[in-house]
Amino acid sequence: MSIAIRPATGGDVAAIDALLRRAFPAEDEARLVQRLCIDGDMVLTLVADDEETGALAGMIAFSRMDVAIAGKPIAAVALAPLAVGAAWRRQGVGEALVQAGIAQLADAGAMLAFVLGDPAYYGRFGFAAEWARGFASPYAGDYLMALPLQGGAMPCGVRGAATHAPAFAQLGGE
Repeated sequence: MSIAIRPATGGDVAAIDALLRRAFPAEDEARLVQRLCIDGDMVLTLVADDEETGALAGMIAFSRMDVAIAGKPIAAVALAPLAVGAAWRRQGVGEALVQAGIAQLADAGAMLAFVLGDPAYYGRFGFAAEWARGFASPYAGDYLMALPLQGGAMPCGVRGAATHAPAFAQLGGE
């Protein structure tokens, strides 16, 4: 299997929506991506194409967050959702999407990425609950993890709020 990671385009909207509706038991993730795009809060959406079939194998989205440390705003994003089609799971597609997204966001100057998910999965990329501790968030706990994107550097100071885009609240989050 060979996949190609690329930025999503308008031509991918229907395939992304279909993938999200198949990959998750409810339509929350599909609605979240729609709302983030409509609201202008989407920072980066990448897709993985199966180069042999041309099919969409997976997608990852990163959205804007309001985060403060020592009273100063910090460029931060939320990773959500990550979806991989059933035929491509356990073949490194999700890992490739996460790594590509982290690299692009770090190059663009983002300081922190947050994710709410399985520590065993996201921990392999360097996400850790310790980095997210102290931020005020309704998601605070062992499953809210963060990753410093600028060479592991975490700005110093008192951690303030880590607020997800409004679309998350519309889905019962914040």
